[in-house]
Amino acid sequence: MTAHQPAYRGRFAPSPTGPLHLGSLVAALASYLDARSRKGAWLVRMEDLDPPREVPGAADRILQSLRCHGLHWDESPLFQSERHEAYAAALDRLAATGRLFHCDCTRALLGPHGVCQGHCRTRQESLAGDTALRIDVPPEYAIEVNDALQGLQHWPLGQTRRDFVVRRKDGLDAYQLAVVVDDCAQNITHVVRGCDLLDPTAPQIYLQGLLDCPTPRYCHLPVATNRDGRKPE
Repeated sequence: MTAHQPAYRGRFAPSPTGPLHLGSLVAALASYLDARSRKGAWLVRMEDLDPPREVPGAADRILQSLRCHGLHWDESPLFQSERHEAYAAALDRLAATGRLFHCDCTRALLGPHGVCQGHCRTRQESLAGDTALRIDVPPEYAIEVNDALQGLQHWPLGQTRRDFVVRRKDGLDAYQLAVVVDDCAQNITHVVRGCDLLDPTAPQIYLQGLLDCPTPRYCHLPVATNRDGRKPE
C-alpha cells in the first residue's frame, strides 16, 4: 500500500424500520466480502434518524441477524440518533457558503425531483413556522463518477435537481446530510450498496465538496427482486 492510499474502510448502513430483509442482507454481504478481500475494516452504522418510521427493537434484531450470518463488524456500531451535534455543525458550515435557504413549500408546490420552484428564495426574511432547509445547486454543476459495477455515471445535477433538503420541516436531519457527515467522520473509503441508492450519489458528492470531505469509491449492486421483479419483503 502506498503512503498516499488510505486503508480500506467500508460500511453497511441499515435503517431500523423492520427486520433485515433479503435485499439488505445481500448488500451487507457484498460490502463485507469486499472489505475482507482487501484486508480492510467493515463498519456498521444504524441510520435511525426517522423515529416515526422506526420499529422498536429493530436495530437490535438487525445487529443480531448480521451476527447470525457471520458478518462481524470491526468497530462499535455508530447510531445516527447520537450524532445531532455533528449534523448541526455541518449545517453551520453549509450556511457559511451562502447556499442554504429555508423552504416552506408544500408537496403540491414542489417541482420534479422535489425541487423548490423559487417561491421561497425571495422571501427568506418573512418565512414563519416550520421550514425545511435546502441547499442550492449551481445550474452548471455536473459530475461524472466511475461506479465499480455500473460504469461511468454522468449527473447534470444543477439541471435536474437545483436544490435538495438537508433538514426536514419536522426538524429531522435529512439522509443526504447525515450520510455525508458520517462517511467523512468514519473515514469511509468504499461504499458498496444497492442500485436503489445510485440516484442519491450525486447530491452526496456535491455536499462532500462543500464540506471538504473526500469522495469514497462507489459500487452499486443490482437490487434483489423476486420472480415478479419486486423487492422481497
